[in-house]
Amino acid sequence: MRINVTRPSMPSLEEYTNALEPVFETRWLTNMGPVHQKLEKALREYLDVPYISLMVNGHMALEMTIQAFEFPEGSEIITTPFTFISTTHAIVRNGLKPVFCDIKLDDYTIDEEKIEQLITEKTVAIVPVHVYGNACNVDRIQEIADRHGLKVIYDACHAFGEKVRGRGIGNYGDASVFSFHATKVFNTIEGGATTFSDPLLYDKLYNLKNFGIRGEELVVDVGANAKMNEFCAAMGLCNLPHVEENIKLRRERTEWYINALRGENLKLPDYRKKEYSRNYGYFPVQFETEKIRNEIYKKLKEHEIYARKYFYPLTSDAGCFQGKYDALSLERARKISASILVLPLYPELKREEVEEICAIVKEVLSKRESRD
Repeated sequence: MRINVTRPSMPSLEEYTNALEPVFETRWLTNMGPVHQKLEKALREYLDVPYISLMVNGHMALEMTIQAFEFPEGSEIITTPFTFISTTHAIVRNGLKPVFCDIKLDDYTIDEEKIEQLITEKTVAIVPVHVYGNACNVDRIQEIADRHGLKVIYDACHAFGEKVRGRGIGNYGDASVFSFHATKVFNTIEGGATTFSDPLLYDKLYNLKNFGIRGEELVVDVGANAKMNEFCAAMGLCNLPHVEENIKLRRERTEWYINALRGENLKLPDYRKKEYSRNYGYFPVQFETEKIRNEIYKKLKEHEIYARKYFYPLTSDAGCFQGKYDALSLERARKISASILVLPLYPELKREEVEEICAIVKEVLSKRESRD
């Protein structure tokens, strides 16, 4: 039986169809309808944030959040190359230049101690990423940003529901962006959101995601179409009450992995930082070399187990940027990118499936050690 790296969490069909009844009654399918408004309120409360703006997906949430700050074209944004390509595309599509900062070896987030050396007179913002749910050093990043007059926009797509010292992660920086894609801990099928504390940003994002329309005969800004529809919002309302249980089940499966793989010649996730709550969205394993990683990836695939080289290649090394950033000193990021593998993790993953995955990993490692 095929085991994918993840599996979307879904409510029962009955639960979802019940949530859709008012949509069919009103025929209000989009344009910030009552279901959209209800989900926005529920998420604002769950994430414990002052303001939230729902979007059609996480990418448009990030792209439009960057656009909302109206940075001069050609300005520079310091970010990480160890992320999904969307993070970099959102910067480039705004006519801005990504400046890539290396990452830390312990949690794979941006190395905050390398940020200042990259700041120039053109730098306007920092876009860090909470990788695999590992929170960035939010205090140090904010201190640097304040000293240099920079905005901080977090890509928090891996960190839904997490907290830093009891405070919702969406409260840090000038804005935080979440993805509600089907593969995430919380999904609305497709969807995303931006959280923030400045009420003025709400109107800017509203205009950008709705063509600038503020009345039947009033268009106040140049915008696009990035609204979340009622069907996606209904899925979100159904999934939200189950998030805590899903996180609990993910944690249990994470512990199965750790107990089975502890002591092997690999690096496992470290969850000892008690000031951070976790959503257990991913289970990344770092191997000694790219060759070992690729061998395990291939062996798992032979058994119809689909792990993911996440993130490989670095966004700075993507084909669309071929040759543009090759000379950058991103030694740590390239090392991690070449040696990390995300193993399957989702609430319905069976214990015997985890045991099978771990047995294959151990078998490959054992054979390599005997050959060596």
